Amino acid sequence: MGCRKLAVSRLDVTDFRQPWNVEQDYIGTMATTADTSPMQPARPHKGSPSAAPAPAPSATGDASRPHGAPTPDNPARGPVNKLGVAAVVITVVLWASAFVGIRAVGPSFSPGSLTLGRLAIAAVVLGALVLPKLRVLPRGREWWPILAYGVMWFGGYNVALNAAEHLLDAGTSALLINVNPILIAVMAGVILKEGFPRWLIIGSLVAFGGVAVIALGSGQRSTADVAGVLLCLLAAALAAVSVIVQKPVLRKFPAAQATWFGIMVGFLCCLPFGGQLVTELQAAPLPATLGLVYLGIFPTAIAFTTWAYALSLIDAGKLAATTYLVPGTTVLISWLVLSEIPTVWGLVGGAICLVGVGLTRRRSR
Repeated sequence: MGCRKLAVSRLDVTDFRQPWNVEQDYIGTMATTADTSPMQPARPHKGSPSAAPAPAPSATGDASRPHGAPTPDNPARGPVNKLGVAAVVITVVLWASAFVGIRAVGPSFSPGSLTLGRLAIAAVVLGALVLPKLRVLPRGREWWPILAYGVMWFGGYNVALNAAEHLLDAGTSALLINVNPILIAVMAGVILKEGFPRWLIIGSLVAFGGVAVIALGSGQRSTADVAGVLLCLLAAALAAVSVIVQKPVLRKFPAAQATWFGIMVGFLCCLPFGGQLVTELQAAPLPATLGLVYLGIFPTAIAFTTWAYALSLIDAGKLAATTYLVPGTTVLISWLVLSEIPTVWGLVGGAICLVGVGLTRRRSR
């Protein structure tokens, strides 16, 4: 009776495991159960032939579905949708600031130690929020995708990108790393069955053209070192695969918990850089150390969590297209923080990226 009562009453979003018959609704809620309208009878809970399906949890933790709330046939465009947009904006701004921060602390920290430092700080900060609500750990096969994106994204991607930025100029790096959204769109269409919406493809190509304009107009001498190019492309590929792997995980785990698990996996992978990090911390000036703390808290702990939350609401291909806004935002942050006046090409490229991302939001008739 206790289990049956729980199934029909309330499902706390801090509980990892969603009902076995959960179906996706990435716009309105984190996940929705089957439609319970009169035209489609409710599917009984496993092991209970008469039990009603458990109500879906909302992103805010309220598991009840009030009258007029979203269903798969009537997607929400209210508060949850606004939260998704806010999560995207926070992610873009903080990830853009990471490029400025990495450039600032780069002379003091090597690629591996920088990654380990960021992950260590992020693990502590995000863990303080996750651990009090942590009731059950992933079991069995649930660990495989978490291990995969933890190793590839939080570990491999960051080390590869940090190393590439030591060999390439910022413009070339931005251009190469933005192959990532295209890879995500292709893999999401094939693996996640999201298809290939016409405006998503058109908008992505337009936005990538904007990134190319920013890169070509950066005014920097091209340093297309072969190793740097390969590292940047490796980072883009690792990030793209990680997004596809992470998407299904977010059907079972809240964004903060899924992110923290990945951070911990990446942290363990980067432990061999621990001695190097200690040595460099001792020699680093205070501003560089504070920059490392910033990178660990904001672009890592916060931004990767808001990304995961947005990914639980939005198709992977459409969400990836919003990252085309990162290079233009980086130009603006560099202008405000480092007094680096953007070139005309940078402003034009940023505007083209905005147009491209806007086109990806259009719907094919």
